[in-house]
Amino acid sequence: MSDVDAHLLIVDDDERIRDLLKKFLMRSGFLVTAARDAAHARRVLSGLDFDLIVMDVMMPGEDGVSLTRALRETHDTPILLLTARGETEHRIAGLEAGADDYLAKPFEPKELLLRINAILRRMPETTAQNTATKILHLGPIRYDIERGEMWQGEEPVRLTATESQLMKIFSAQPGEPISRSKLVEELGRDKGQAQERAVDVQITRLRRKIEQDPKQPRYLQTVRGAGYMLAPD
Repeated sequence: MSDVDAHLLIVDDDERIRDLLKKFLMRSGFLVTAARDAAHARRVLSGLDFDLIVMDVMMPGEDGVSLTRALRETHDTPILLLTARGETEHRIAGLEAGADDYLAKPFEPKELLLRINAILRRMPETTAQNTATKILHLGPIRYDIERGEMWQGEEPVRLTATESQLMKIFSAQPGEPISRSKLVEELGRDKGQAQERAVDVQITRLRRKIEQDPKQPRYLQTVRGAGYMLAPD
């Protein structure tokens, strides 16, 4: 799937902004559907699959962070949150809820387009090639490197686009520490402490999915002064 084949869902209660975003993204080659609030988005999502959701945080009724948290229980669709709140704690709350990235209002449309394309490029590509499967074992968890899929027994473990990209990065260098700044670079993010802290949040969320005790990680370890390291069985 190329970026311009992607189907996006825009969720924003401001009709003017919603329409502007829809027109801009359609001109950029995307197929776009719009929802006016969380309830509307839930109805749309019950019948359609999307490649990415662009969602405002501040909406009447259920807000974007709450909807993100709820969607993560059943969907692994990438989510980009838009927020007028500039404080770091609100951005972190969105990431902890399961968002893949955030963009503070006001923003340049070109920056939104760059963020969307960066997230779509991080999505794992499945392959139909009949090649030897490479599997990493993390206790009861199996990670298929070629397919970017994670399983616990017969049950798939849902990964967000960012979590998938992190596993791809770590599985390419098992047993080797990778610095936070290098992870930020590999994820295609802007450099800076805020993005490094955002990576910390994503690591915490990923640990909840692969560790028996996320507070004492066995497989996704913190290496003091060096970053993070994946240590498979």
